[in-house]
Amino acid sequence: MALSGTLVTGLTAGSVAGASSHPRAGGGTLTIADVAPFTGVDAALGPIYLVACTAATTAINKAGGVDGNKLACKSVDTRGDPADAVPAVRQLYASTSNLALVIGLTSDEAASVVPIINANKTVMFAMTGQSEFDHIKFPYFYRLVPPDLAEAYADVAIAKYTLHVKRVALAFGNDIGSQAFVQPAIQALKKAGLQLVANETLDLNATTFRTEANKIVAAKPQAIFTEALGAADATFLSEVQQENHGKMIPVIGTSATISPDWFKSVAAAVGARTLASNFVADNLVTLTSGPAYNAFASAMYAVKGKVGNTGNFSTYLSSPGGVHLYDGINLAALAMVESKSTVPSVYRADIQKIGNGVPGAVTVSSFAQGVAALKAGKKIRYVGPGGPTSFDAYHDSPGIFQVDRYSAKGAVLVAGNLTTTQLRSVTP
Repeated sequence: MALSGTLVTGLTAGSVAGASSHPRAGGGTLTIADVAPFTGVDAALGPIYLVACTAATTAINKAGGVDGNKLACKSVDTRGDPADAVPAVRQLYASTSNLALVIGLTSDEAASVVPIINANKTVMFAMTGQSEFDHIKFPYFYRLVPPDLAEAYADVAIAKYTLHVKRVALAFGNDIGSQAFVQPAIQALKKAGLQLVANETLDLNATTFRTEANKIVAAKPQAIFTEALGAADATFLSEVQQENHGKMIPVIGTSATISPDWFKSVAAAVGARTLASNFVADNLVTLTSGPAYNAFASAMYAVKGKVGNTGNFSTYLSSPGGVHLYDGINLAALAMVESKSTVPSVYRADIQKIGNGVPGAVTVSSFAQGVAALKAGKKIRYVGPGGPTSFDAYHDSPGIFQVDRYSAKGAVLVAGNLTTTQLRSVTP
């Protein structure tokens, strides 16, 4: 059975808390597990994270590895469903004796498996936006992305200040992660003085959304908020276009729509030029030049063709998952070097120190640069392509938002940033 998005704060029966799965120092291979959907309607997410993991670990290994160990990535398919995620994570612990870090953890499965991973004292960098993690503390949980409610507010700010529209419709998938945007968006629309004219839920297993598209077109919105992954958005937006006499209604996407797979499928359905001229999305501000970006881009292109690589590969350089999980892996690896331990219960204390910085720390933009500074006896602050981190007591570092578009060839273009004043004006 599928579970709701409510956090489970204790271990379920059959969990493996206390299993001796953590690595020991010396000349072996440490595993980073990418726990995310690789099949199912959100199957595009896991491979994006795996590209970032492969890029980061390849660069780390090239720089000598960690404490005499190499790093390797392992995919764990949650199928985007808590009912599948829990046994998959249990099997991970039962079969892996050198687990150093977990990444991934989307809103589809995080609520069900984060407590298990935390109880096993494994550091994790999560992509979930669920707001429960804002106020329930898991010592091994770290997040470099904002909660879904903050992203919903960003989309409303885009509608008001970027597109200058008054009437909007919502069309979100029926999965846990997508539905988490709906109520915060409704509340923010009311605060912003914008009119919600339609709110449709899209069954991600359906093959047509003609009824939903007809209702939305009939409501005459000036923009449609959406996140429906897999083939859903491509089919839905194509049918909106058809119902609207061939004209596309402007689309405001969540950061999950900044994805090679999403662009490829939707562009094929509505036309690449049509999509490019009628699409904006929120995204976290990331660096697009400078040493950190150059190191990231070099690492990513070094693994091109080895994993993932669907559609326009350059889109991976702007994908939230790719950027921020790459940073998370580097933060964890540098913390291992600083603490002289690959055991999560030991090295985790140094993640926040290296991310937020301490007095006298020098800024580094790659693992190789960080290792060199540590060996020289310096304190470091890692600032990667995701920009500076600012971890709070719950290990959240949400960043700030930018507005993205696509070119007709699928390249991600930064259209501007959202100001703090704009976000506060629509926050309930």
